Amino acid sequence: MIAMHRWLLAVAVLAGLLLLAPTAHAQEKEKDKLDLDKIPKKVMDALKSKFPKAEIHKWTKAKEGDDIVYDIEFKENGRKCEADIKEDGTYINYEKEVAFKDLPDAVKKTLDKRYPKATLKDIMEITDVKGKKEMIEGYEIVLETADKKEQEITIAPDGKVLEDTGDEKKKDDKK
Repeated sequence: MIAMHRWLLAVAVLAGLLLLAPTAHAQEKEKDKLDLDKIPKKVMDALKSKFPKAEIHKWTKAKEGDDIVYDIEFKENGRKCEADIKEDGTYINYEKEVAFKDLPDAVKKTLDKRYPKATLKDIMEITDVKGKKEMIEGYEIVLETADKKEQEITIAPDGKVLEDTGDEKKKDDKK
């Protein structure tokens, strides 16, 4: 009887491993698709110096003015993040996911005034980097309005609206 239980246990473990193998293989293929080796070492070193546990899931390379900039989306300790880093390893800015409770009161008041019945979907704290100086520039918030429309608003720490896709739609409606 005990031998039969061991045999069943061994079969169950083997079946579990066979089921997991394709998932692990798919994850490896996904990593290969990211072509992380195409990101310059200086960019990766800069990313890892500020976010040592960064798990990259998407990146793009673009020319901005005279600079080549890498926009890297990743998770750090389970928190969604994004960084814009020049080819030479210089940070332009980075964003980190934050909770509503961690927003400054002025930002909460502006949100409540503009979108009182909205459902918040995504809140990212934007930090601007100039040399060694880092400053929170604002909060990029994706929300769903009461009438089920998705909007994006960027609010400075003092509550001033920097950008609001809802404003652009209102302008379009007036035309």
